Amino acid sequence: MTALETAVWTAVCRVDDLAPERGVAALLDGEQVALFRLVDGRVLAVQQHDPFSDAHVISRGIVGSRFVDEVEVPTVASPMYKQVFDLTTGRCLDVAGKAPARGLGPDLRTWPVRVTDGLVEVGR
Repeated sequence: MTALETAVWTAVCRVDDLAPERGVAALLDGEQVALFRLVDGRVLAVQQHDPFSDAHVISRGIVGSRFVDEVEVPTVASPMYKQVFDLTTGRCLDVAGKAPARGLGPDLRTWPVRVTDGLVEVGR
């Protein structure tokens, strides 16, 4: 069995509650998660905590895209110091001349997301 097959899924909101290209924050088992609905209908989840500013602000970032290895990936730019993160992997694509706070790693944690009967579910 894969990790997705054994994941515990938690309903977070209705997909229609999410505006395309905008982020929202949700609390999942005491951890803040940033959810993004893309124009193609995908919903992605990354940690809300920005490792560079040490603030919970990622859902307020600017959604865009960037080519990585000749493939266009959805991104979010932190509203604080403008680091750019790949929304599919959480990888920091641009550190913008900063180092992560408190010795944190530069990347964002990601969670699997599925939409079932119009409900956004986040796996853990």
